[in-house]
Amino acid sequence: MGAFLTIAVPKGRILKELMPVLKRAGIEAEPDFYDESSRKLEFATNQAHISFIRVRSFDVATFVAFGAAQLGVAGSDVLLEFDYPELYAPLDLNIGHCRLSVAELKSLAEEDHPARWSHIRIATKYPNIAKRHFAARGVQAECIKLNGAMELAPKLGLCRRILDLVSTGATLKANGLVEVEKIADVSSRLIVNRTAFKTRGGEMREWIARFREAAA
Repeated sequence: MGAFLTIAVPKGRILKELMPVLKRAGIEAEPDFYDESSRKLEFATNQAHISFIRVRSFDVATFVAFGAAQLGVAGSDVLLEFDYPELYAPLDLNIGHCRLSVAELKSLAEEDHPARWSHIRIATKYPNIAKRHFAARGVQAECIKLNGAMELAPKLGLCRRILDLVSTGATLKANGLVEVEKIADVSSRLIVNRTAFKTRGGEMREWIARFREAAA
């Protein structure tokens, strides 16, 4: 049995897509892990030296970057936002597909075009991505940090535009918004703590190979 291994996984939609990949990689959690009403955050698995921690998607990268977990699964949006040098992301798991997009009210989009922007106020939970993206285009971005209910911001006059994850676009449509610019395509990645990769290289490479086969 190897040294103890903690794997950080995200709550919510991505976890449902991730479960079959974990199973094919040979890791199955205790029953509470599959119970959405369970209040537990750490779970034993069928591998005596491996446990899962289930945390918010934004927090997976932080747990792995600071060594509290050695492996994790995080969206490429999270990796772009935090840009932790302590993380190695060797594998796209081909799950959690969506996109980061700018959206605005349909009534505004009819007479607006991103090429004409010079200064914008935008609501987002991705202020670092927003500032980098717009700075590269010579646009000054004033970011209002929100963690949810982003679609309300333009409707209530907080700002005119939002930058958020979009999957089907149904939530935007239901709130009178339309996409006007795609920032990046997003998918979920296997991430590894760089120190763990250096000190436990053989073990980490073995797990990367198992996840690569499981995700194929």
